[in-house]
Amino acid sequence: MFSKILLFDIDGTLLLSGRAGYRALTRAFEELFGVPRGFDGIPVAGRTDELILTAAAERVGVAVDPPARARFHRRYCELFAEEIHFPGPRKGLMPGVSRLLDVLARNDAVRCGLVTGNFAEPARIKLEHFDLWRYFGFGAYGDDAPVRDALVPIAVERARRTRVEVRGPDDVVVIGDTPLDVQCAAAAGARSVAVATGSYDETALRAAGAHAVLSDFRATEEVVDALLGAAAG
Repeated sequence: MFSKILLFDIDGTLLLSGRAGYRALTRAFEELFGVPRGFDGIPVAGRTDELILTAAAERVGVAVDPPARARFHRRYCELFAEEIHFPGPRKGLMPGVSRLLDVLARNDAVRCGLVTGNFAEPARIKLEHFDLWRYFGFGAYGDDAPVRDALVPIAVERARRTRVEVRGPDDVVVIGDTPLDVQCAAAAGARSVAVATGSYDETALRAAGAHAVLSDFRATEEVVDALLGAAAG
């Protein structure tokens, strides 16, 4: 049986971690490169962790070769596992997320995965902290490719390896809260549903070309209809 693949972004779409990622990035950068507050002012919404690190390093003139990137990645993951337990601004699930994922998990025609700029290990830690990891059987992450536009095909291929049958791009929907989520769907020929729970309002998300735009996930039945309607084209 063919399935619809729903690929969710994490931050601003499913949850907010209370800036745990920012704190861990900042601590790791200062420890390894001696630069405090290295990520202040660096754009992060919709971008991969790899590109965020590159932007911070270029701004302060730090050379980050592959071994240095590997050390940063390892230390960042260790620090994130600590920081996720501390309180922070707006930390928690976005409205309607738990009920929506429960409903989708019971739909045999749908399979849920992830497309996120987060590195894979912090993504897992974050979702396990909020008891959401169990809903996602596959995904693509910021350490799979530095550019978000490359992530959707990786996630679809991983879905197929778990024996998910998908006919083509029209049966793949990317759900996110930024124009970059919409863009990465378009780059793969997939559909997109944008949700205005992050840094962008509904007007900006429509202008980005999303196939459907939602205010949030609270109206579960309507949200499911929008997700499946987007996949149907």
